[in-house]
Amino acid sequence: MEEEEKSERNVADPISRKLFENRTILISGGIDHKISERVVSQLLAMAIDSDDDIHLYVNSPGGHVESADSIFDIINFVKPRVIIIGTGWVASAGAHIFLSVPLKDRYCLTNTRFLLHQPSGGVGGRASDVQIEAEEILRMRMRLNMIIARQTGQALEKVETDTDHDFWMSAEEAKDYGIVGKIIERIDEVK
Repeated sequence: MEEEEKSERNVADPISRKLFENRTILISGGIDHKISERVVSQLLAMAIDSDDDIHLYVNSPGGHVESADSIFDIINFVKPRVIIIGTGWVASAGAHIFLSVPLKDRYCLTNTRFLLHQPSGGVGGRASDVQIEAEEILRMRMRLNMIIARQTGQALEKVETDTDHDFWMSAEEAKDYGIVGKIIERIDEVK
């Protein structure tokens, strides 16, 4: 088992180096504090390195909203332009990250699917703790809906209705909604 992990790290190191040299970051899979720490570290390191554009690829079912918030905020904090390319699926917290840049910097590949929905949480225990958690989720929902409305140009009321349930979109539907700036098939289409 240890040998297998060591072998995977050895293969990943040249790939990671090549991606870093080319100012490319991948978010693939669920978003948690480990992914957030890695992506934030890469963004900050690349920003220190130069002001050249950074390409961020997102293929994620979503995950922990606060971890996505950290990535969202750092994307806007650093000086370099961050270009986001969606592939596979861009769902939930992944869609939140996707919306962190201006529309002109949001690309996706042709078969990308998008999912918006309301945040969820799970808590047990005392009634007062459950109530506090429920209130926090409602505040989070309003904040996320306001970001979606601002970044897509949709009316807040429409966003609230759309995110009241799982709201799936194809790449074309996401473009019409204002999530995607351009659907691409090749890297040379990114401007």
